[in-house]
Order: sequence, then structure tokens, then C-alpha cells
Amino acid sequence: MQTLDWIVLSITLITIVAYGTYQTRGSKNVQDFLKGGNSSKWWTIGLSVMATQASAITFLSTPGQAFNDGMGFVQFYFGLPIAMIVICMVFIPLYHRLNVYTAYEFLENRFDLKTRTLTACLFLIQRGLAAGITIFAPAIILSVVLGWNLLLLNIIIGILVIIYTVSGGTKAVNVTQKHQMVVIFTGMVVAFILIVNKLPDNITFSNALDIAGASGKMNILDFSFDLDNRYTVWTGLIGGTFLMLSYFGTDQSQVQRYVSGKSVREMQLGLMFNGLFKIPMQFFILLVGVMVFVFYQFNQAPVNFNPVATQVVLDTEFASEFESIQAEQDAVFNKKQTLIAQFIADKNENTIAEVAQANAKNDSLRKRARYLIDKAGDVKGIKVESNDKDYVFISFILNNLPKGLIGLLLAVILSAAMSSTSSELNALASTTTIDLYKRNTRPRSDSEMVKISRWFTFGWGIVAILVACIANLAENLIQLVNIIGSIFYGNVLGIFLLAFFVKWVKGKAVFTAAIITQILIILLFLLDLYQIINLPFLWLNFIGCAIVMAIAMLLQLKTK
Repeated sequence: MQTLDWIVLSITLITIVAYGTYQTRGSKNVQDFLKGGNSSKWWTIGLSVMATQASAITFLSTPGQAFNDGMGFVQFYFGLPIAMIVICMVFIPLYHRLNVYTAYEFLENRFDLKTRTLTACLFLIQRGLAAGITIFAPAIILSVVLGWNLLLLNIIIGILVIIYTVSGGTKAVNVTQKHQMVVIFTGMVVAFILIVNKLPDNITFSNALDIAGASGKMNILDFSFDLDNRYTVWTGLIGGTFLMLSYFGTDQSQVQRYVSGKSVREMQLGLMFNGLFKIPMQFFILLVGVMVFVFYQFNQAPVNFNPVATQVVLDTEFASEFESIQAEQDAVFNKKQTLIAQFIADKNENTIAEVAQANAKNDSLRKRARYLIDKAGDVKGIKVESNDKDYVFISFILNNLPKGLIGLLLAVILSAAMSSTSSELNALASTTTIDLYKRNTRPRSDSEMVKISRWFTFGWGIVAILVACIANLAENLIQLVNIIGSIFYGNVLGIFLLAFFVKWVKGKAVFTAAIITQILIILLFLLDLYQIINLPFLWLNFIGCAIVMAIAMLLQLKTK
């Protein structure tokens, strides 16, 4: 990184933190601190909801996901518009009528205190873990690629978020997220334009899509019922709908974004804004990843994008074999140059099919390289991340973008991390304050509630930093966050659906069913993890929801 990049990065981050702290300083009552004084307009809600979901993981992992597997990941979001309509019709009017601070207050009125407490605790567990991952994700990758200290990065990101979230609460989160989304969108559009401009002069955008499509990167829709494929139309519409219903309807990190709205209409417009624009946004981010793939059809790519992993294997007895793979990749790359030139000249489908075969050969070489990296890590007795999906985009940024723009794109990644983490800390503090502290103690005044909310925000910030410091990379960071959510979300959604629609089921039956369901879902996840069964994680949302509802109704019938 050059001096200009450091200046751009520093000014962007400091401005966001200072602005959020200044604009929202001095919240005197709990209504202001936890609900932003119910003053948010629909566009603030919409951008805040999108920013909460669009963490740094989105901008690091999603392009890498598309680089490796193509556009199919967009199907994951197909259930989002359906979920937004249901939440606007059912959840929002109810939350507004009850004037709740958290989603879980409603459950005590409908069932009992222990059901409210259990659901709040399930949220605190999964969101506390996710908050740590949203810090860890950019930190681990930036530390590897830039050589920065990982522990220090975790602490810096965490402290920046804690400063303005503790100071201004919900309003600070909403105010800063609007500006963070401007930085994020600007950075991604600039990156896309630069990638396209870096393609050879004779390669049109249409040619680029043809080249990507030849290798299966433009396959968007998959109507198969193949459980080996995590992302199909059906997993998106069924599993995705249940995941999004639970996330946006019952996860306090999202509920808190829209219950701060001025009216039911502002809340509903904000969520429908998210429903309309989230899929196009994800499509665009995936397309950026596909264009990075096309870029590397004309520019030699490393056999593995994680520089630390490459260095580890080159320091072992596997170095010669790894270098052999690199030489084979060079030969495949040179062959592709000839084939692509022929295709541009004659548009022969047989030629583009040969390009696809060459890319399949390249994928095979990259897989062999990952195997060697894993073996090298075992020999050295260290954990080495051989799966380089999360390193593709950041590697492209650092090696191919001009001075200044590198700083902007890094600001995008860190802004996204801060926006998601601030929402999560704000929601964790609200749930702890309202559902646990206030419900089980007798606060003396409103100012005491604000003070304790700030302390809980600070405490959860420290927890998130600690989780970040001990976390390990999964197969893909964006999948890891969704997997954690899927383990808990279906169960929580089922509890809320019982509360809304099955009036004859009582609290004791729901509480028992929720405990049994959570144990079963964790067992199903472990069985899939150890490949005893094949169950894509998105289905856990639907299964968890169905199981808790079925068990609760059976238990209630048995007591009659």
C-alpha cells in the first residue's frame, strides 16, 4: 500500500466514526438509545437493514464464491422478497402495536417468561458468535495479504465500532450505516468498471460473459432437487424464505433497525426497499467476481491466492511438486490465450468448449495445490488455509488497482465490517438490557437503563473481539455466518409462528419443544458435518421450524 491509500483509508474510517459519535452524542433516555427516538425514515431503515446484512464477509467472500462457482449463489436470496412481504403484513404491525424494544418481549405476553428468556438466549449465542466473525473475517484476510498483525487488527476494528455504538446507540448505528453504504456502493462500482476496463481492447462485455458462461460461471438457475448442490431455486425459495423470515423477523439485529421507524408505513417501506434491491445488489457483487474470473483468463493468476499458504508449501519437501503444478498452470494459461483469440476471431462454439476444458484443467490443478498445502501444514504442525476463495478479490485489489483506489476498496471492506458489527453489538446490548436485566431487576431510572445499555454494548464488543481472536476460517466465510444462523433460526422462527398463528398452544409445550428441537438440529448439523448424512445447511431452517411447531402441538394435545 502507498501513502495515498493509507490517507484514503484513514480519512474514510475516522470520518465515519467521528460523524456517528458527534451526531448522536448524549442520548439521555432509553427510547433514544435503543430505538433511536423512533425517528428513522424509510430510506434510513432500508439502507441500515442492507448494511447490517452486508458485512465485510459479503464483499470478501461473495466475489470469491463467484470466481470459483459462478452466479448460482444468488439463488440463496430468492426467498427474501417473500419474507419481506410476510414481515410487513404480520410482524411489523404487531411489533408497532405492542411498542416493543426487542422481538422477544412479545413472547412473554403470548407464552411465558422462560420461553422469552430461552429465545433471547438463543439469539445472544448465535449473534454473539456472528459478531466475532464479522470482525475476524476482514482481519484474517487483511493480515495475511498485507502482513498486518491479526490480533491488533481484531482489536482496532472492534474498538472503532465500540466507540460510536456505545456513544449513540441505535441512532449512531443508523446514521453511520447510511454513509458506510455510500462508501461500499461507490467502491464496488469503481472496482467493476476498472475490471472491465482492464480486459483486452478486443474483448467486449458480451465476449466476457461468453467466456465466463463457457465455464459454467453464468449458470444462475438450478431447478434440480440434488442435495449435493447447496444452492438451487428450491433451497432459495424454501430454505431461504425460512432463513430470511427468521433473520429479518426475529433476529434483534434486524428488528432493531426497523422498529426505530417513525411509523408502520416507514418500517414497511424500508423493508420493501431491502426486498427489491438486495437481490440485484448480490447479483452485482457476484458479477464482479465473475469479471475477476474473466480478468484472469488474460492475466496469469497464482495457483493459490493465499500468499501465506503458498509460502508454507514452498518451505517443505512438497515445493518441487507445487512448482510443477505452477508450471502446468502456466502451460494451460498459454493454451487458453490461443483458444480465446480464436474464439474472438471466429465465434466457433467448439473453440469456447475447449476454453471450458482448459479452465476445468486449471481447477484440477488448483485442487491439487490445495491438497499439497494441507499436507505441508500437517508436516509443519500448523493450521494453513488452503481454500483461497476469500483471498481472490482482495488479491486482485492489491495487485491490480491504482493508488488511492486500493485504500478506497479496503475502506469498503472495513466499513462493511463496522456496519454489521455495530448493528450486532447494538442488538446484543438491547436484548441483554431489556430481556434479561430489566425483566429480572428493578432499574431506578431511565438514565440508569441508558448507562447499563452502554456497559452491555461495551461488554459485547469485548466478547466479539475475543471471539474474533480465537476464530478459525471455515470453507467460506459467508457460508460460515449463514450456517451459524441456520442452526438457530428455524427453531426461533417456529416459536414465533406458533405465537402468531397457533393460539391454542401454550408456553410449557413451546418451551419443551424448543429445547428438544435445538438439540435435534445441532445433531443433524453434526451428522452432515461428518458426512454421515447429506443435508445442505439451508434446509435446517425449514426443518427446525417444522420440528418445533410439530412437537409443541403434539405436547399441547397430550396435555388436554
